[in-house]
Amino acid sequence: MATTEQVRRAMHRQPFWPFVIHLADGRTFPVRHPDFVAVTHRLELFFVADDDGLHELDMNLVAEIETPDEATQAGDDGA
Repeated sequence: MATTEQVRRAMHRQPFWPFVIHLADGRTFPVRHPDFVAVTHRLELFFVADDDGLHELDMNLVAEIETPDEATQAGDDGA
C-alpha cells in the first residue's frame, strides 16, 4: 500500500515529473500536472482531476504510486 506521504512527495517534486496512481481494483490515474492532484490534511482522501472529471480517492485503496526514475525522465537509455 502506498502512503499519503508518497503522494505528497510526488506532488511537490521539483521539477515536477508526471506520475501514476494505481488503485487496488486496477484503475490508474495519471497525474500530469501538480494542479490536478490534492491531498486532504486530516482524512485519508485525495482528489485527482482528469479528462473525465474530479475523482475522490481513498488513500487506503492506493496500491502504488508509480514515479519515473531520473534516467527515464532524462531520456537516458543506459547506453
